[in-house]
Amino acid sequence: MDNELLKVLDIHSFYGNIEALKGISLHVKSKEIITLIGSNGAGKTTTLYTITGIIRPRKGEILFQGERINQYPAHKIVKRGIALVPEGRKIFSRLTVLENLELGAFTRKGREKIKRDIEGVFELFPRLRERKNQIAGTLSGGEQQMLAIGRAMMTRPVLLLLDEPSMGLAPVVVEAIFDTIKDINQKGTTVMFVEQNAWMAFKIANRGYVIQSGSIVMEDKIENLRENEMIKKAYLGG
Repeated sequence: MDNELLKVLDIHSFYGNIEALKGISLHVKSKEIITLIGSNGAGKTTTLYTITGIIRPRKGEILFQGERINQYPAHKIVKRGIALVPEGRKIFSRLTVLENLELGAFTRKGREKIKRDIEGVFELFPRLRERKNQIAGTLSGGEQQMLAIGRAMMTRPVLLLLDEPSMGLAPVVVEAIFDTIKDINQKGTTVMFVEQNAWMAFKIANRGYVIQSGSIVMEDKIENLRENEMIKKAYLGG
C-alpha cells in the first residue's frame, strides 16, 4: 500500500532472555487511527517501546516513511516524526506546565515556531493555558494527561503513539481525551494507541490489532472487530 506510514515486520523483542514480542507484524496507513488491544502483559507497551527505539528488537525491521528506523536511538526516532505519550503520563512533575511543553520541543530550533506550537497546544487544551505557570505535579490526572499529549505534540509528530490514554481517569475526562485524539487526527496526525478500554478504543479507531502473549492474533476494521464473538466476550463484556 503506497500510503503506508509505518511497517513493523516480524519483530522479536526481549527483556533479558524473555521474549516479549514473538514476530509482531503490523502496518499503519497515513492519517488513520489504529488501536492495539490486549490483556495485561500481552506486549502492547513493548510494541510501542520497540517502535520508538526504547527497546531494540533482536530480529525484524521497522520502516517509517519507507526508511528503516529500528537501528536508530530513541531521540533520532523522535526527530523523524514519531512521538510517544507514555503510560502513566511521566510528566516532569516539579516543572511548570509551560516548562514541560518547552521540554517537548528540545529536539527543535526556532523560538517563534515553538511559541506558536505552544499556543496551538493551549488551543487544543484551554485548561492548560489557565494553568501554564502551575507546577505540573499539582494538576489533576486528566490535566496531566492533557499535558503529556501536549508535550508530545510539541515534537510536531507525523505519528502519535499513546499508551493507555484513559488509565485512571474519570469517564467524563476519558471522553474529552478521546475527542481530542480524534481532533488531532483530523488535523493530519496519524495515531496509534494502546488501550484496555476497548469500548472507547472502538469509538474512534479505524482499524484494530489484537495482541496475545506477544503475538498478533487478529487484525480487522473496527466494525468487524466489534461484531466478532471472541472480541465481544474478551474485551467488550458481551
